[in-house]
Amino acid sequence: MDSLVQGLIIASFAVLLFMSGMPIAFALAITALLSVLVFLGPGQFDLFGKMVFDSINDFGLLAIPLFVLMGNLFGGSQASRQLFEAGEAWLSRIRGGLAMSSVAASTMFAALTGSSPATAAAVGRVAIPEMEKRGYSARVSTGAIAAGGTLGILIPPSVTLILYGIAAEQSIGQLFAAGIVPGIVLALMFCIWVFIAQTLDMRRAESEGVKTGGQAFARAVKRYTWNERFTSLLKVIPFGLLVAAILVVLYRGIATPSEAAAIGALLVGIMVLGIYRGLTGRGLMDVLLDTTNQSTMILLITAFSAVIATVMSYLRIPQDLAALVSEMELNRWVVLLIINVVLLVMGMFLPPVSIIVMVTPILLPLIISQGFDPIWFGIVMTINMEIGLITPPVGLNLFVLKGIAPHIPLKEILIGSAPYIVVMGLAIALFSIFPEIVLFVPELLYQ
Repeated sequence: MDSLVQGLIIASFAVLLFMSGMPIAFALAITALLSVLVFLGPGQFDLFGKMVFDSINDFGLLAIPLFVLMGNLFGGSQASRQLFEAGEAWLSRIRGGLAMSSVAASTMFAALTGSSPATAAAVGRVAIPEMEKRGYSARVSTGAIAAGGTLGILIPPSVTLILYGIAAEQSIGQLFAAGIVPGIVLALMFCIWVFIAQTLDMRRAESEGVKTGGQAFARAVKRYTWNERFTSLLKVIPFGLLVAAILVVLYRGIATPSEAAAIGALLVGIMVLGIYRGLTGRGLMDVLLDTTNQSTMILLITAFSAVIATVMSYLRIPQDLAALVSEMELNRWVVLLIINVVLLVMGMFLPPVSIIVMVTPILLPLIISQGFDPIWFGIVMTINMEIGLITPPVGLNLFVLKGIAPHIPLKEILIGSAPYIVVMGLAIALFSIFPEIVLFVPELLYQ
């Protein structure tokens, strides 16, 4: 049987299990087990357990539960409120400034959580009620939070980039360095759209007010003194110093990602209890339980996806796919476009973790054969995963927002989030045309 046909059979069976509604980890486990039995033979059944063990017997994976713990500790404290208030103090006078401060808070919060749903939930709980008080529409407020939350998997430290680095055998430090500038650029692009969206919203509301004889749209603006603005920054300084310290020890090679995550988790615990506060004994227990649940889910998905990838590699599916594309003599940009479309479709149904671990070993030979940089591709792939977080039918951030703001119709959240899909698509195009935007920092730090 042709290797590509075998790969199609494995993929089709996995999709059927995903559509059944069973947990992703279990669907991948069944697919992995049957792939070993069918394509390697019943005599190789004992390899299944060995491959599962080998796939997670990696010191680098220890960084995942530790970074998840860091994010959950911050999410359970008052850090998100203080970050939002600092952003509001500096941006509230700008049109759409409150929504921009949500994006800014999400950007900073993402730098320590590494989780998009956690970022959207933590910032959204604080920001959405405040924006509603100031007259922001549900579309503008929820769209900014949903999109800002996606930055959690791009801005380092990122669980997604750690998994990509392990799957692609690339430097996690370089991937973290590569995510800094694109994360900032994407946050600025989000803010530009917030300004446009708020302007359109105000004009629409004013027009409706004139037609109906009602009051024109008005938005209350909370005014801050310069003293209050600089005081708000003091609350962010410990947070900023911790992020900077983690990144410095990583980029200088002082510590591995796992060691940096361990130190970071310890310092975050001290900061949350001593500075940001908000965690009671019960709250701390909830944080630890959530961390255990999330980490177990990620590692199970990682283990079983890795088994599937190993079987596909044994069947030479990645190599044959790369050879087929080379024989077709397609333009490298056409190949990249096709890959992005496939990733976008997958992101609509699967979480980023499973896609990264399962697909990276297949796509990497193809990407390298087309002359693309694997570090650069890791960032492009991650942005594509961001799009999936706000794309129906399984856009996780959309349902997180619906959960914390049940009074807002899901339709309004979808409409508010949709333009950011285009913004992220433009960002992918920008980084494809100018890859030095992505590669500048890693080349500077790792020459």
